[in-house]
Amino acid sequence: MKRCIVAVILACCVTATPVFAADVRLGYIDMQRALNSSDAGKEAKEHLAARVKKYQDEINAKQVEIKKLKDDLEKQGMLLSESARASKEKDYQQRLKEFQRFTKDAQDELQGKDEEYTRKILESMEKIIKDFGQKNGYTFIFVKNEGLLYADDKADVTDEVLKLLNASRKK
Repeated sequence: MKRCIVAVILACCVTATPVFAADVRLGYIDMQRALNSSDAGKEAKEHLAARVKKYQDEINAKQVEIKKLKDDLEKQGMLLSESARASKEKDYQQRLKEFQRFTKDAQDELQGKDEEYTRKILESMEKIIKDFGQKNGYTFIFVKNEGLLYADDKADVTDEVLKLLNASRKK
């Protein structure tokens, strides 16, 4: 009896598969390419690059200042009294800690901004992909390189989504 039920279920699955497969439309999007090629992605890169340059200029200036303090300490170290040398050493160590804290804070801030920009772009892209998929009869749209072992280039919808994403920013 169990074999009969299993045979009936298998027969139903085999006959239903071609009908199901005919209605399925699959696509995928290369998210990395979409993020890097979109107008929003390019704009985010420009904003981040400007912040990086600003921080790099500040870091360079602080490095010069710290190097000067260290050089002065090394040159004058033997000529100074014990208390004066200890005071200069303490000042140098304090500025070095401030510099390290500044660089860490700058890195954290840049990483946070990068994540914020990426999140905003992905949120916009998700809505556009859903609308695109519904309007064009897609059953599934996958993300390339996230568990996707093979996909024919004909199923790549990245360019179409990019056009829609860029057009939505101009509105």
